[in-house]
Amino acid sequence: MTTTQNPIDFPFSGGGTDDYVALVPPAEQAGLADGEPLVRVRLPYGGDAWLARRYEDVKVVLADQRFSREATLGKDVPRWSPVIQTVRSILSMDPPDHTRLRKLATKAFTARRIEMLRPRVQQIVDDLFDAMIANGAPADLMASVSWPLPITVICEMLGVPYEDRAEFRAWTDTSLAITAYTPEEIQQAQQDLRDYMKGLLTQRREDPRDDLLTALLQARDNDDRLNPDEIVQLAASLLAAGHETTANQFGNFVYSLLTHPDELAKLRANHDLVNSAVEELLRHTPLGATGGLFVRIAKEDVELGGVTIRAGEGVFADAQAANRDPRMFDHPDELRLERQVNPHIAFGHGVHHCIGAQLARLELQVALGTVIRRFPDLSLAVDAREVPWKHGRLVRGLQELPVTWAEVRE
Repeated sequence: MTTTQNPIDFPFSGGGTDDYVALVPPAEQAGLADGEPLVRVRLPYGGDAWLARRYEDVKVVLADQRFSREATLGKDVPRWSPVIQTVRSILSMDPPDHTRLRKLATKAFTARRIEMLRPRVQQIVDDLFDAMIANGAPADLMASVSWPLPITVICEMLGVPYEDRAEFRAWTDTSLAITAYTPEEIQQAQQDLRDYMKGLLTQRREDPRDDLLTALLQARDNDDRLNPDEIVQLAASLLAAGHETTANQFGNFVYSLLTHPDELAKLRANHDLVNSAVEELLRHTPLGATGGLFVRIAKEDVELGGVTIRAGEGVFADAQAANRDPRMFDHPDELRLERQVNPHIAFGHGVHHCIGAQLARLELQVALGTVIRRFPDLSLAVDAREVPWKHGRLVRGLQELPVTWAEVRE
């Protein structure tokens, strides 16, 4: 059937409340998945769209190729950013072009290759915490560990100079804005990041090295599989995604644990829970500032959740809501680090499942395990309500995470 429900303003109004930034979903989300499997929403730009929220529906939208990302390029589609995306990237492609790029990129992110990085990631984490300890309490965990960890790792993998981190981090932050910057600033930052990567790729052509940038160039030259624009955009996407989400999520995870003392006590008592804790925190912690970052366009009429999505209509897949679907998860709104069955979709699903999921897991496991082991009494240095959060961005995260401690272990 086709519904005639009135659209709900989206992103939900909870975006500016204290509860929202404290990692609690907006109140408008409560109960929507029961009575209305698909909800009609009105975006700030581009008009109305459908919002899929149930676990089973979200997986269909993410995996069914009748829903297209490529059909959004250059179109005034429903979206929360004022910028109309015109640049083709791995995030906006459909198969077979998406498959071609992804096959190349995933060679560097296989589970075996990523696991081989564990000793190096542990060394980076230890060095960062050593420096934080040497500087004394209190400390800003975001500046001390959350940001430098994934930036160091992705710089080493790609072959990007770490000393350029202030520039490309600023470009990435602006690129992922909703309202924090003007449309002109967002577009300029996206172009600046592409120009920066183009310059590095030019250097690698003249001076090949043992890094991913060189591998991308050689794949094009040897197999004629990527054109120059595709290489530049893929490299820029890997650099941005390789540090932005993990940095924010580690801060979110620590904040969440420090504000759930009962669950934190379980982890401190049993360090073997670290891996399951990471998975539960991925499920429970909403990363995107809004449900469903990217709209997809139906290429034909599709029946979903008792609703007919007409060809040409947009649909968002709210993975955050799906990860709290009571049909799939017991007590979904509760943080339970000992949760045994946890098929969350925090990294997406289908062809656009996050390429760097294993790398993010590794970094989060090592960083969280280390902070639990070395800081048995870590606590917030300010009241939880005073911790400053970023606003007006696609990715939810902290500006600072002030922490303190009295005891340190090696």
